[in-house]
Amino acid sequence: MNWNFLFFMNSALLGVGLAMDAFSVSLANGMNEKKMKKSRMAYIAGVYAFFQFLMPMGGWICVHTIVQLFGQFQKCIPWIALILLLYIGGSMIWESVKGEEEIEEVKKLSFAVLMLQGIATSVDALSVGFTIADYGFVMALVCSIIIAVVTFAICETGLYLGKTLGTKLAGKADVLGGVILTGIGIEIFVKGVFF
Repeated sequence: MNWNFLFFMNSALLGVGLAMDAFSVSLANGMNEKKMKKSRMAYIAGVYAFFQFLMPMGGWICVHTIVQLFGQFQKCIPWIALILLLYIGGSMIWESVKGEEEIEEVKKLSFAVLMLQGIATSVDALSVGFTIADYGFVMALVCSIIIAVVTFAICETGLYLGKTLGTKLAGKADVLGGVILTGIGIEIFVKGVFF
């Protein structure tokens, strides 16, 4: 692959495709935390962008170092995403149903949950390392950076839309967010196992 328009366009399109799960999770997080500050939105989007950068690079490194081991691990990716997102989504639904009388209390996204979301929404990006295996290190790095920048922009948009929708949906935001996360987990699992 050469340094040309097609390289940058493909990298950006990879970013858009990979960021859709993170966008949905961002939407749910924005609905959950309606008074989120811009700095916190940038932090959350940055975490997702970091993982979307890290995973393709990790996949690229695996292709160039430990291909056989990664081939076995790839079968686990849909299961990992399903378990993490079902846990996070189920927790959101459970907390919403359990504590309906405490709706006014703002539930901030914890660091641990944010890390789990970052991993769960980007674990499928590991396989992108296979698609960019013929790139040199610098091209793989640039491609991963482009993916991260696109992810950041898309997640910022998701958080903003979630905040806006969350204000209108009030107490139902947690349930909707949990359903979205659970749906994403099932979708990743079905695509990874059956297609």
